[in-house]
Amino acid sequence: MKKVYFASDQHFGAPTPELSLPREQKFVAWLDVVKQDAEAIFLLGDLFDFWFEYKTVVPKGFVRVLGKLAEIRDSGIPIYFFVGNHDLWMNDYFETELNIPVYHDNKEFTFNGKTFLIGHGDGKGPGDKGYKRMKKVFTNPFSKWLFRWLHPDVGVSLAQYLSVKNKLISGDEDVKFLGEENEWLVLYAKRKLETKHYNYFIFGHRHLPMIIEVGQDAKYVNLGDWIGYFTYGVFDGVTFELQKFEQ
Repeated sequence: MKKVYFASDQHFGAPTPELSLPREQKFVAWLDVVKQDAEAIFLLGDLFDFWFEYKTVVPKGFVRVLGKLAEIRDSGIPIYFFVGNHDLWMNDYFETELNIPVYHDNKEFTFNGKTFLIGHGDGKGPGDKGYKRMKKVFTNPFSKWLFRWLHPDVGVSLAQYLSVKNKLISGDEDVKFLGEENEWLVLYAKRKLETKHYNYFIFGHRHLPMIIEVGQDAKYVNLGDWIGYFTYGVFDGVTFELQKFEQ
């Protein structure tokens, strides 16, 4: 079989569009490489540091990334997008413009007999109660309706400030390994295994590349990020590996 690729947490637009540009160019170069043998590409959230879809307006910028995704999808390669906590206000823009399905929660996939549970990872497992409460506010239809009444120049600027400066919608813990017994996505994976077996739990959000055994023939994978690590996952039909894109 061809390969299945996974990437997460690019946070394009942060801390500024100008400083984000080299990372966008590097990501586009990666897409050009993986499209050569990709069976499918999974983007696991926080592609943008902020994203909000008004009825007729989306944040400007990101043309290189969106154009490359459109090119790859038009070539027939499936792309799947999972919203993260920084782009959770995504609706149907990717679906209607790019023909890329958008998922707001975990979803199961099977490749070559191996089962995958895939998602961004925010709000899963024990703890992180402050973020979980905040997420309920942000995803409430009334909250989104109120925000939509702000002019995009005001609303987008305000949200970008909160995202970059105050991290009010981040939900990230300190980006240091907490130990297997304290990593809440590890605990989440082990709990899921009590009711159903998965070979791989693939998540982002933590910004730390790691692969941890959570059961018999079961692994938790965190993809890292495209800020400092530039790591991604690849499944070749037999094994799953984390690799770093060097360019």
